[in-house]
Formats: sequence, structure tokens, C-alpha cells
Amino acid sequence: MKAVVHRRYGPADEVLAVEEVDKPQPQDDELLVRVRAASMHADVWHVIEGVPFLLRLMGNGVRKPKLRIPGTDLSGVVDAVGKNVTRFVAGDAVFGESARFGWMNGGAYAEYAAVREDYLVHKPENITFEQAAAIPTAGFIALNNLASTDKKGQNVLINGAGGAMGTLAIQIAKAQGARVTAVDSAEKLSMLRSLGADRVIDYAQENYLESGERFDRIVDVVGLLRPKDYRRVLTPGGQYIPIGHADYGRAPGRLGGRIVGSVPYFVWLLIRALLDPARRREFKIRSKLELTSELRALAAAGKLTPVIGKTFPLSDVPAAMRSMIEGKEHGRIIITP
Repeated sequence: MKAVVHRRYGPADEVLAVEEVDKPQPQDDELLVRVRAASMHADVWHVIEGVPFLLRLMGNGVRKPKLRIPGTDLSGVVDAVGKNVTRFVAGDAVFGESARFGWMNGGAYAEYAAVREDYLVHKPENITFEQAAAIPTAGFIALNNLASTDKKGQNVLINGAGGAMGTLAIQIAKAQGARVTAVDSAEKLSMLRSLGADRVIDYAQENYLESGERFDRIVDVVGLLRPKDYRRVLTPGGQYIPIGHADYGRAPGRLGGRIVGSVPYFVWLLIRALLDPARRREFKIRSKLELTSELRALAAAGKLTPVIGKTFPLSDVPAAMRSMIEGKEHGRIIITP
């Protein structure tokens, strides 16, 4: 089969190549999936580049990749099942995340992938394979940070709402009953309205920190400011939730560092949240199956429709990554074998 092979850490156009490799054989608790679509996202960049170095300790290999085929979010059709698999049969359409952690290669950028049964759910008939592949990682982040609670009457702001995670977060927050303000560039505002945002802001024209409006929850996908900058626009008990990462190595100071990057910052934020009794009650580590099942239910009910920006073939994974880094596409970038 054809697959993208990751031989060493570094820039995608230097370390990736499409090669003929053996088709994986599913273990007893795995499915062999004929991949129809896979998504490009920031964690894939981290794994391919191998930065920050600390993330290599998550299991992908310290000096070079032990797991050679990148990609974690996929959708496709079951080709074969292991002897212990009970929830699926050959021919089922499925989607999910294929790696144990997001900072590992998961084998999705290939014609076939072997994936654990409890990482996958059935694809709803009302969404395409490309849309299904856009859901897992971004959806997990959105659900974990919005929490699966009733937000009727709450005022939620999403900064950087036009990307893959932000577009899902808008729809999830609306499904929970929130009033949503979405912030992004001018060319994305009409899309954000179509997804249900109650108010849209062009960040180049209006500073929402100076609007006088207060928010119960701010989900900051961009993550360029400090948490204290947001305090004056939060309601009493309101939460600021940073999602931003190293901005593909361009983040200032230690956040963009090649050794530990922003990991200590996010560990500190987690500890700080757990010291808050209200946030501690809301905190829960959920399995992939729980999260994917909830996202599937939202999609099947028509409450979650992923936005697809652009599609690339396996041979153009480096170009797909460059497109993601540029950030001009609306929604998720997809790879199709």
C-alpha cells in the first residue's frame, strides 16, 4: 500500500516521502480501516518536526520516529476485524483518532490503517468522510474545554474561531445553549455567522477587550495574550481557557522554545484550575470512545457540521502542512489517499 513515511524529525518537505509499505495486520482488538480521509492539524506538525523535544517522550521516539506513518484523525471503511472486535464488521463506515496520544504518529496518512476498536465509532450517514475526519482532535479539545454542561444564558467568546477547532467550538457551545461571540479575520465572518455565532468580530477592526462586554467563558484558540489581560472582561467566576500552542515555532519567548515549548505553561494552568473548587468539580478525564461518541451524536443530530477548507492527496502532505501554517483556509485541511 502507499503511505507517507516519516524517517526523521524536521520540516515536512525534508523528512516525509510517499512509499510502498506492507499493509498493517490488525491485532485482536483492532480494525483494519481502508482510509477515505485524514486530517491535518497542529499536533501532526509537532510530531513531524519533533518539537518541543519534551513531546518525543510521549512515545514516538526520542532520536527518530519509531512510529513511521503520520496522521491521527481518520475516517474510512472497515476492511477486516480482529477476533475480539464486537462493535464493527467489514463494510462499516467509521471515524476516530488512531493514536494513543496526539503527539504520536497514528498511521492515518496511508491507504490502510490498523486502529483499536475503542478509538472508533460509526460514521453518521449525514456527514461525508472528509467531514468525519475533521472531527476527532479538534472536537476533543472543544468538548474538554467547553465541558458537556448546559450553558443556557451563558456568554461565550471564541477567539480564533475560524479554524478547525473554533468552528466546532461555536457549534458545540450553541448546542449547549450559549450565546456565542466569534472573533477572527474579516474574510471568515460570514462563515462564522452561518455556523450560528450570535455576534462576530473582525479582530483587526475591534478590540473585544475594550467593548465593555463580559463573558462567562473565553476560549482562546490563538493564545497570544496573557491570562491576566482577560480578567476585566470575565464575569465573576468566569473562565479563561487558552488553547494556543507554539504557533508552529513562531511563538515569542519560551512558549516557542524547542526544548519544552509551552508545555510548562499549560501544566501550570492545569494545576491552577484544579486548585479552584468549581473548576475541579467540572474536570474529568474522558476516554476517546466517550468523546467520539458524543461528537458523533451531535453530528448525527445535525448540530455539528465540520467545515472543510482544502483537500490534498498523500503526495502533497508537506503542501497541506504549509497551508495549515498560513492559516488562510476556513476550517480543516484534509488528506485523501
